[in-house]
Amino acid sequence: MESPDHEILVSAVTPWEISVKQALGHIDFPLDRFDEMILEMGFEVLPIQCAHGIAAGRLPKHHRDPFDRMLIAQAMTGDLTLVSADRTFDRYDVPVLGNASH
Repeated sequence: MESPDHEILVSAVTPWEISVKQALGHIDFPLDRFDEMILEMGFEVLPIQCAHGIAAGRLPKHHRDPFDRMLIAQAMTGDLTLVSADRTFDRYDVPVLGNASH
């Protein structure tokens, strides 16, 4: 990930999930600075597109979390690698950095 040759994308679903968890009192995160932090780190935002929604809806029901299903769909449709320690992602045909099986 540290190589300048790698483009790092942050899904638009990420601040959505953070804001939901923050509203439930599960986490504290400076969401008002989210865009600024993404730019400071040199990352780019991956928008949610119609194709992502369609792909997420068609995924096998291995993972019930709608945010994670969207991340999986975005990775699959964009030929991207996910960064996650979530072992459930292993059940999908998507490369995952952070899981030993990919």
